[in-house]
Amino acid sequence: MSVSVVTVDDQAVFRGVARELIEATPGFESVGEAESGEAALAVVDQVRPQLVLVDVRMPGMDGIETSQRIKEKHPSTVVVLISIEDAPNIPSGAANCGASLLVRKQDFGPAKLRDIWSVHGP
Repeated sequence: MSVSVVTVDDQAVFRGVARELIEATPGFESVGEAESGEAALAVVDQVRPQLVLVDVRMPGMDGIETSQRIKEKHPSTVVVLISIEDAPNIPSGAANCGASLLVRKQDFGPAKLRDIWSVHGP
């Protein structure tokens, strides 16, 4: 059985790259995407993924609030913040939003995806 993944990012290019990477990683399946925090809440409610990748900086509802709201409603879902920025540049609320960890987009790949799930999955 594959790990179901939703990607939330306001950049269509990153969503596409993430989808291809997820689909190319054995044991993982991309089951949805959202371009905003608001859309992410609806997608997560609908498809109930096991793992959600959430961009930290998005217009409107940012990734920190999006992560908090996903975890409040779906506590068993693993949420991972993603960002092009290094940890010291991430807003302070990231540490308490319910996300399991922060991953830099440039470090995201099949090995990182498997590591995330092996450490933070059920």
